[in-house]
Amino acid sequence: METKKPIVIKIGGSTLGTHDTTIEDLVNLQKRGLLLVVVHGGGNRLTQWLERHDIPTSFIGGLRVTDERSLEMAAAVLGGLVNTELVAAINSLGGRAIGITGVDGNLIEGKIEDARLGYVGRIVKVNTQALEAILAAGFIPLIAPPCARSSDETANVPYLNINGDEIAGELAAAMSAQSLIFLTDVEGIRDSHGKLLRKLTTHEVRSLLASGVIAGGMIPKAEAAMTALKTTSVVQITDGRVPHALIEAVEGRIAGTVITQPI
Repeated sequence: METKKPIVIKIGGSTLGTHDTTIEDLVNLQKRGLLLVVVHGGGNRLTQWLERHDIPTSFIGGLRVTDERSLEMAAAVLGGLVNTELVAAINSLGGRAIGITGVDGNLIEGKIEDARLGYVGRIVKVNTQALEAILAAGFIPLIAPPCARSSDETANVPYLNINGDEIAGELAAAMSAQSLIFLTDVEGIRDSHGKLLRKLTTHEVRSLLASGVIAGGMIPKAEAAMTALKTTSVVQITDGRVPHALIEAVEGRIAGTVITQPI
């Protein structure tokens, strides 16, 4: 009997507004019997808290530069406040969710590769045992970005900030996911003239990255898509602000940008 494959969903913090239907869609899909693994961001919320505490924010290649104060704030806001609110929202609508971070069960292990970014990790290992147990128990694991620090690194802090898009891509690859869906606040990937690109291969994505057409916050999504597609058949980047965008994506109706391996 073939093992059911999960769908990995990355929720961008900016897509979760008052009128957003993502939580409702997650509960609906769970009740249909689908296995869902959800990774969430919350960058806008984190920026607000950093500003409130007079901690400056800057980005390199779409990744937040993270000093020790920013790292503590990321763990508190993303792993605490945002994660708790999302789990509570799912449970309040009749869903079943459990909130964890990349630190729990050493789910995600990372190490620093670019000193310019400070305490920002790149993933070196994924341990899915905790996720598999949560899924088997009938819950949606809701994963926040802080990750465990790889045991081969010596450092003064035991965890690192990590981009949620990278987590989603690595988890999709590690679990041979059915699909990876990015819900974000843009329609998808656009060409140099601003035209939405509805279908791309990994070769085309690499070309768009190399030419600088894919820039800013879309860079980690594009890179994560290529990671996921090592074992996952399709990645979709779509506008999570559109009502029931998640249902549309799961049911295969084309919206946003769909990325696949070349035939």
